[in-house]
Amino acid sequence: MKFQKWLQDHLNQITFIVGGFIVLGYAGKFLHMSLLYKIALIIASIMAVIPIALHAYQALKVKVVSIEVLVTIAVFGAFMIGEYNESAIVTFLFLFGSFLEQKTLNKTRESIKSLTEMSPTVANLVLENDEVEEVDVDDLEEGDVVLVKTGGSIPVDGVVVEGKGYADEAAITGESKQMSKTLGSNVYSGSILADGYLKVEATKVGDETTFSKIIELVEEAQDTKSQAEKFIDRFAKYYTPAVLVIALVVFLATKDIRLAITVLVLGCPGALVIGAPVSNVAGIGNGAKHGILVKGGQAMDTFSKIDTFVFDKTGTLTKGTTQVSQIIHYGHKEDLAYTARLEMLSDHPLGKAIIKKAEENQLAFANLPLENSQTLKGQGIVAEVSGHKICAGNEKLLATHEITLNEKQKNDLNNLKKTGSSIVLVTVDGVLSQLIGISDVIRDDVKEQLQHLKKLGAKHLVMLTGDSKETADYVAKELGIDEVHAQLLPDEKVNYVKKFQEKGQMVAFVGDGINDSPSLATADIGISMGSGTDVAIETSDVVLMKSDFTSLVHAYGLAKKTVLNTRENVVIAIGVVLFLLIGLFAGFIYMASGMFVHEASILVVIGNAMRLLAYKVKKG
Repeated sequence: MKFQKWLQDHLNQITFIVGGFIVLGYAGKFLHMSLLYKIALIIASIMAVIPIALHAYQALKVKVVSIEVLVTIAVFGAFMIGEYNESAIVTFLFLFGSFLEQKTLNKTRESIKSLTEMSPTVANLVLENDEVEEVDVDDLEEGDVVLVKTGGSIPVDGVVVEGKGYADEAAITGESKQMSKTLGSNVYSGSILADGYLKVEATKVGDETTFSKIIELVEEAQDTKSQAEKFIDRFAKYYTPAVLVIALVVFLATKDIRLAITVLVLGCPGALVIGAPVSNVAGIGNGAKHGILVKGGQAMDTFSKIDTFVFDKTGTLTKGTTQVSQIIHYGHKEDLAYTARLEMLSDHPLGKAIIKKAEENQLAFANLPLENSQTLKGQGIVAEVSGHKICAGNEKLLATHEITLNEKQKNDLNNLKKTGSSIVLVTVDGVLSQLIGISDVIRDDVKEQLQHLKKLGAKHLVMLTGDSKETADYVAKELGIDEVHAQLLPDEKVNYVKKFQEKGQMVAFVGDGINDSPSLATADIGISMGSGTDVAIETSDVVLMKSDFTSLVHAYGLAKKTVLNTRENVVIAIGVVLFLLIGLFAGFIYMASGMFVHEASILVVIGNAMRLLAYKVKKG
């Protein structure tokens, strides 16, 4: 057992050492050093066949005649007739194929650790005498009141009973904009208080919090998400016994041990062993060249079968940054400088977006004279800037100052509301000057690329988001999304993914945030944008490092092409084996010519797979 474990732990090193001996052997042949050629290939064969033979033995113990059994017998047969080059090459290809398959598949478990490390561990418990004590979050109970200061992590799900501030809930809802929290507001564990202070009465603690549920959902999805059995293994259940039986029949009928072993050697599926891995590696290599990481051949195969794409909105379909998306001017464009100067009094995210827009327009506003400022709770800000009375806020602010809108302005306001934008109304000296729409901007070319996905085989496009229904409906309409569901928490997104799967749909989920990780793990294929969190990237099966939809379309088309290429290689490999066996019995194939065709078939499948390196999605 210790030896077998040592072999397993050092299998990659053994594979490359075997490859080195094969190179050494053929170098000896080139230099006419036959002894070096023979010894190097014998050593390579023995080193490579030991782990394969052990796997064969384990399979036979559970009454499974695996492909390792056939490879092992063929190697011993090749030794008996002195064909050490065949035994060395076949075993090396077998080990190298396994190495290529497993290389990119072992990262997802790290995501659980990353999530756990982000979970709050301590809390500031408010005692009856109003003193504060730091306690472990596991010691909190429902009904306890905790204090959260600026920059602190909210340790419970609960309700605000005192204070106000802005909470960054990206870890829960995936939304980029900070949410205002006042008396009576709901807050979630794992959120960060970006500004202000809050006293929160706990409604859920420990394992019952939303953040803990996210961790639980990821664990559950990863535990139940098993890799499909490889086609070659399924094929080997029938192929391996068939070749063994044919070899035995040949020996019993002819009493020719060399002929029987030749059947085993030529029947050993060298091209089949390398055909699938080399296609997958070529496809994965093409993807890597284009900034696409595909975690293994099984992920590639499953991705090719996807018919339903489910998208998160913020950071996926949109850029994930709150910014000014539209300004409707009724006065002077320079009035934006007055608004930016006014917003310098506020720490509100909308005000910061306006300031950034003014900076982008290279407006000089920081030193404009400002006086008589007044903040009206729930309405906005009023002040005198450069001698002008400026109001910036919502419709209530205008009503307070008895400022009315004409019909055109009302229509413009209603149309802007339909986009789902947050709106700041700006007046200068009692007259409406600007309507400023602030939102998360849709990514460039998304609409065109989504249509391209449909051309490649996607049948259903869905958007699931924690954002408002108005914003979600607007984005879905703009992009041609087939189905949209808004105001969802992570577990609700998972439920929708499961519903699609229950209908028989193959589902890919595309997201970028921690809140997306349960859905990424639950879907048949999880696809994360490279700009997303480490957890989302590690939980997913496909990572788009460039975070654009051109990469998504390329990855989808590449997956389909790679699977087609793999099938071509399997057909070529099986066809060659059948040709060799038929030729052997018909008398026009012998060991030397058979080995030549056998090795040539390996080069053919490799050459066929290499075509994938040049793959590009056709436009139009």
